[in-house]
Amino acid sequence: MEVRTRFAPSPTGSLHLGSALSALANRRRGDRLLLRIDDTDPSRETPGAVEAIVEDLRWLGIDWEDGPVRQSDRAERHRAAAGGLAATELDERGALVFRGRTLLRADGSPTYHLASVVDDADFGITHVVRGGDHRDNEPFQRALFDALGAEPPEFVHHGLLLGEDGHKLSKREHPLATVAALRAAGIPAEAVRAYLEELGEPRHDVHLDPARLRRLSVDAIAALPDDELARRAGAPVELARALRGARDLGEARAMAAAILEPAAVRLGDDARPTLERFAELRSGANGGLDEDGAREIVRELKAVGGDLKALRLALTGVERGPELWTVIAALPRDEALRRVDAAL
Repeated sequence: MEVRTRFAPSPTGSLHLGSALSALANRRRGDRLLLRIDDTDPSRETPGAVEAIVEDLRWLGIDWEDGPVRQSDRAERHRAAAGGLAATELDERGALVFRGRTLLRADGSPTYHLASVVDDADFGITHVVRGGDHRDNEPFQRALFDALGAEPPEFVHHGLLLGEDGHKLSKREHPLATVAALRAAGIPAEAVRAYLEELGEPRHDVHLDPARLRRLSVDAIAALPDDELARRAGAPVELARALRGARDLGEARAMAAAILEPAAVRLGDDARPTLERFAELRSGANGGLDEDGAREIVRELKAVGGDLKALRLALTGVERGPELWTVIAALPRDEALRRVDAAL
């Protein structure tokens, strides 16, 4: 049997990381995935949210076969389905209710439960995979499937992704709650995807682990091909080795900027022996340096008690950054010598 799943976010902004967990779970289980936009409450919709959700999913490498389908475009179908139901009544506001829950508002617009069940039935959804906060909705939705004469899907509820403190992971209050926020923080898509894959379909609620995300970010950057890392950092490919130790792409861009356009520094006479010895060693190596040659220069300077911090300042203008040998290897000989002279 073909397994059909659906991912049905509400268009309220960038994709919540917990929603991305559900999206990946549906993609993993489904032979065919429907992207459905649950927009039955227009008051909650944020302009541009659908486009943002699509961008977030594509950034994570999550694809789909059908959609995006807006539930609001199927309102007539939802109303027709409600009209065929028995055991419904109008409440005092003129809304159509079924066992105490509203299916159609007084203005005739369908509510979440009606639209969701009708669409799941019409699109042949076989498995509904979603967060545990929907578990209480299952009995009513099963009853609605039965009333419509449709076969209910298999319901799968996984644990929620909470903040580190065990409270709800709020888009407003947590800096890493959304896919867009992670992207803006420079966390590579491969790291976010790997983190969600590790979580899988948790049986119980889990807490967001920013430290693990950071570790996966370092690993993802280290694994990128030179040309791809350079492209994402906005740097020449020759700098790729120097960017390997970055914790995120923002730091990689800062590293690249420090190497390409360092801040000017003036160092005292105590740095002169180290910088002059470096100039001798670098002058003796014609052209570019490979890894062994650059490492050898660092070893020579260490052996004589050289001030490597001063050399880093002279070459990059900052006290911390990528491994020093990678900077030495990345800089052309004449540029490295010019920077050393300028620092003195």
